[in-house]
Amino acid sequence: MTQQSKTSASNQNYDLVSVLYHALEGAQTYSTYAQDAQQQGDQELSQFFQQIQQQEQSRAQQAQQMLAKRLSQSGS
Repeated sequence: MTQQSKTSASNQNYDLVSVLYHALEGAQTYSTYAQDAQQQGDQELSQFFQQIQQQEQSRAQQAQQMLAKRLSQSGS
């Protein structure tokens, strides 16, 4: 394996970690927004934030699964 391909793989894993982090951070933020909207009595906005929170959680799960798969393959 050349140095360039090692760097490329590391960058791909870093990118997945970044997606995972930002998706989780976004999900947490949207949860707060949903609660704020709920407290203000804006059910429509609360549901919107809940929906995008779920999308971010799904994105985080997908990134986590991909990262785990890639890390287990690189260890074998």
